[in-house]
Amino acid sequence: MDETPEVVVVGAACRDLVDDDARGWRLGGGAPYSALMLARLGLRVGALMVADEEAEASTELRLVRQAGVDLRFVDGARGPVFVNVETPAGRRQLSPRASDPVDPSALPAAWRPARAWMLVPVAAEVDDAWAAIPRDDALVAVGWQGLLRSLRAGEPVTHRAPVASPIVRRANLIGVGRDDVHGDTSPEALLSLLRPGATLLVTDGARGGTAHEAGDRRRGRSTRRWDTIPPDANLDPVGAGDTFLAGVFAARIRPALVAGWAGPDPDLRLGAACASLVLESAGMFGVPHLDDVLGRMRRARPDDGRRSPR
Repeated sequence: MDETPEVVVVGAACRDLVDDDARGWRLGGGAPYSALMLARLGLRVGALMVADEEAEASTELRLVRQAGVDLRFVDGARGPVFVNVETPAGRRQLSPRASDPVDPSALPAAWRPARAWMLVPVAAEVDDAWAAIPRDDALVAVGWQGLLRSLRAGEPVTHRAPVASPIVRRANLIGVGRDDVHGDTSPEALLSLLRPGATLLVTDGARGGTAHEAGDRRRGRSTRRWDTIPPDANLDPVGAGDTFLAGVFAARIRPALVAGWAGPDPDLRLGAACASLVLESAGMFGVPHLDDVLGRMRRARPDDGRRSPR
């Protein structure tokens, strides 16, 4: 029998072509990473994805199911394929295949009353029709970078400039990488596209990032900065932004997760701990469990001059 999840995740399971996996590819995409991270933090998750047959049968999505996620697929729809090239100037991507859209009609009826939603496209497969799906009082997190990519089969992935749209305007929490927008784009320009009271997370790799509050009638705009938490190894940067966003969102959905954190900005600290741990393994196999995340939160900040015990 269908039940209403605590949070619904929507997006694509993509395949990243790599040389260091016997399959020749590794599973990726904001939706698989986010669904697994939220579930391992203890939330009840439903996930609707587009994926090809190889992705559907992957070990990574088996982990997602084993974590308790109610995982559904859009019949006949396929996710994208990427080639990621890491350079000193940031990640470059090629796309042998673009993505099919995630059809809202495939959403189980019992999921519609959910109070939290993560719309995390990787290749613009979650369109503006999804802005009207969550109930008015639901919390909505959006992975903005997935809306800023243009894919044409066999060609390099190009970037779109951020623009106003229903899905962006619906977000209560929205995340984007610094290298996903033009260097001249100011936080103020991005905030002007958001709803009053929304939070914009701008990640900046190893430098951490900034959280900008759009402000509303009760509060003006404000900015918080977070530092990364140094990992024990930095093996794979893919998925760090997705797990960071999922961790911050989890703290908003269920504040009790960070009730024991005595420091500032518990939501950002939880997200930073999730991202720190995922760097230490290849692909989704590094997505951490709750106890490890809470332990990593206690690791000393860079300006403390020391590390706290794990």
